[in-house]
Amino acid sequence: MARGLQISDEESGYNKNLFCIPKHYEEDLETVFIPHGLILDRTERLARDIMQDMGSHHIVALCVLKGGYKFFADLLDHIKALNRNGDKSVPITVDFVIIKSYCNVLVVEDIIETGRTMKALLSKLKDNEPKMVKVVSLLVKRTHRSPSYRPDYTGFEIPDKFVVGYALDYNEYFRDLNHICILKEKAKEKYRI
Repeated sequence: MARGLQISDEESGYNKNLFCIPKHYEEDLETVFIPHGLILDRTERLARDIMQDMGSHHIVALCVLKGGYKFFADLLDHIKALNRNGDKSVPITVDFVIIKSYCNVLVVEDIIETGRTMKALLSKLKDNEPKMVKVVSLLVKRTHRSPSYRPDYTGFEIPDKFVVGYALDYNEYFRDLNHICILKEKAKEKYRI
């Protein structure tokens, strides 16, 4: 299991004024933590790794909504490109709820913090007896609350910071940011439901 690109605890991100940020969020963000281009490049590499490991049989790609949809779409775009241009090609179907027992399953998640949700989902998936289940997560947060669950593929391992953007939300806001950004503390109160 690759740990993904490590982002140190001391990393504070990039000046948000150097990036295109929607005006309605400018005052709510501290910094751009992971720029969109870096996310896309890392996602392309994950697609290659997944195809190398799983690309011998039909794959069902299961998206964990809502936060995973952008990562899911970008990851599948890269996998489809590999199918078109690579040495091997496998059928890939997309699902959000139903798992078929005869397929390999790729679970696509946006962020893993404690791992409890993913462990529960994997337990339910095993009832369907798939040939193989692999988990890819764009982000894995290093936190003392984590019971040491590790996905099979990790985009970025990040410190315990409150991040939004690239479909990661806070009370349904910030999904429309292209970059992953650090949310200001005062913005948490502003968007609290």
